[in-house]
Amino acid sequence: MKILLIGEYSNVHNTLAEGLRALGHKVVVASNGDFWKDYPRDIDLQRSPGFAGSLSFALRLAAALPRMRGFDVVQLINPMFLELKAERILPIYRYLRRNNGKIVMGAFGMDYYWVHENITRKPLRYSDFTIGNRLRTDADAIKEKADWINTPKARLNQVIASDCDAIVAGLYEYWKCYKPLFPKKTVFIPFPIKPKKLERPKSDGQKQTLEIFIGISKHRSAYKGTDIMLKAARTIQARHPQQVKLCVADGVPFEKYTQMMNQADVILDQLYSYTPAMNALEAMSRGIVCVGGGEPENYEILGEKELRPIINVEPNYESVVEALEALISNIGQLPELKMQSIEYVSRHHDYLKVARQYEQLYNGHQESL
Repeated sequence: MKILLIGEYSNVHNTLAEGLRALGHKVVVASNGDFWKDYPRDIDLQRSPGFAGSLSFALRLAAALPRMRGFDVVQLINPMFLELKAERILPIYRYLRRNNGKIVMGAFGMDYYWVHENITRKPLRYSDFTIGNRLRTDADAIKEKADWINTPKARLNQVIASDCDAIVAGLYEYWKCYKPLFPKKTVFIPFPIKPKKLERPKSDGQKQTLEIFIGISKHRSAYKGTDIMLKAARTIQARHPQQVKLCVADGVPFEKYTQMMNQADVILDQLYSYTPAMNALEAMSRGIVCVGGGEPENYEILGEKELRPIINVEPNYESVVEALEALISNIGQLPELKMQSIEYVSRHHDYLKVARQYEQLYNGHQESL
């Protein structure tokens, strides 16, 4: 098959492309590299600020559009798959629809249905927008609601979701929001991760220090709960200065980020999530233990009945502190959790296994996923 993947979130499309190519498909990735993360792509759609940046982007997009014809499948990372206003994306979507085969829309992150369902139907116990029945009122949550509800972005999402051939959700949470609304076209496929050539962590009863890693996402710290997790980590470091090392990565490119992360025992990620996303999964594939989202629903949708590598926390400061304290008190469990983390990613997120699931989806075998 000829497959076009447009847009990027946290290396999802680039990794999926590698898996699909290994299966013999011709794949083109067109993206902006996910901003400062600068992931690889075949067609560069990065937009620089200012008039000159906008003009350059417009010229490159115009030159790229003829190369986006004749594909068997076009997959969009999000309804907002280009750095353009929603009103300008819609005719490009129509162009892609006319000139290609199937269109698949990703439910991988922020969009209208993620916002709308969480603030109305509230299908989750907590989310980016709710804690129980209470709506979150932090600035980022309010901004996202204003951005997606009753706006051109909302209309774009509604048009594409209704028109596309399939909607693929990468996390349980997104599946939970989309499945009731589009039951015949929504399918869950885990995020793809390339396995790492690492030795399995050895049991070391002498280990006394805990190295904690946390990545700060530009402009989204409060929204993702990173501010609370960082505060909890600093509290633990202050309580146990001889036992705890803390590494903070703030807005660095992916290659530098992974270099910083590789030395860690633990990663703190996604306070309001039920599930580990790409950032945590990358860490887990390296034998780093995730403190974050590991709710029962996460294991259930994967059919995982044995492994429990994720240290699940409730969406509050006290829960994170308690989890880290328990880990320090039982530091001998780290090697087992590290081995389980590697096995978990291998079982459910191996990029070749995931690529085969996408292959089935593209071939129209949604019912088997």
